[in-house]
Amino acid sequence: MDSKRVREEYPRFVVPGFTPFDPVELIKQTEKMVCSGSKRKYTNFYATGVYGGIATGYTVGCCLRCIFCWVDLSREYPERYGQFYSPEEAFGELTKAARKYGTAKLRISGAEPTLGKEHLLRLLSLVEESMFKLFILETNGIYFGIDESYVQEVSKCKKVHIRVSLKAGTPQDFARKTGAKPEAFEISFNGIRNLIKHKASFHVAAMSADPRIMSPGERVTLLKKLRAIDPALVKSLEEEIVDPYRTTLLRLEKAGCWLDWEGRRWI
Repeated sequence: MDSKRVREEYPRFVVPGFTPFDPVELIKQTEKMVCSGSKRKYTNFYATGVYGGIATGYTVGCCLRCIFCWVDLSREYPERYGQFYSPEEAFGELTKAARKYGTAKLRISGAEPTLGKEHLLRLLSLVEESMFKLFILETNGIYFGIDESYVQEVSKCKKVHIRVSLKAGTPQDFARKTGAKPEAFEISFNGIRNLIKHKASFHVAAMSADPRIMSPGERVTLLKKLRAIDPALVKSLEEEIVDPYRTTLLRLEKAGCWLDWEGRRWI
């Protein structure tokens, strides 16, 4: 992709007066920068203590611009960050990180790991053939909402558990928090329906435990929407709060928002 065109057209930060984008189109734009054949860009591989200890590959590029996101600036500037890895190379790096930490669990996180369908499906096939017991795939659900065949293929992998991170409870709040068009709000929920249809192992997460990010009314709306799809989604909902990562604070500031970390409210 022409670098000048990227600078002019590629959405970076959500700022006051920001024009909402189509996240499906942003998938296409971003994949041109972070995917090359079966290769995919990553910034790093190392193990962390979440999930009881897990080796993690951090991908580059996303199709949303969440103002509370913790990921490094490779999200905004995917053309500048990361290195390309084949599925085999990425699996090798994950394996090294897992052995160093002493864990049998793997994860892909950071940005949006479902970008690069060919890469991810091959990587998951390597996991299925390995001695590893669990692979956690973290996603915003957009790609799974537009491509049911993708969900069907991932659901065949019995070691994979998917964490779908929802961003808002209404179309208007979705646009305000992610920079995407309000009408794209339903896509992630369609992804959840596809996961249910193909009997994938998954659960839903949301920033619904943080009233600075999601008001009580918006939270109720989200819970009702999930309950209408399947009551089990509410029972297993992982409710999060925002942490003050440096990049999170930067994105909030760019959007014209500040959080009172003591009083737990918007400023």
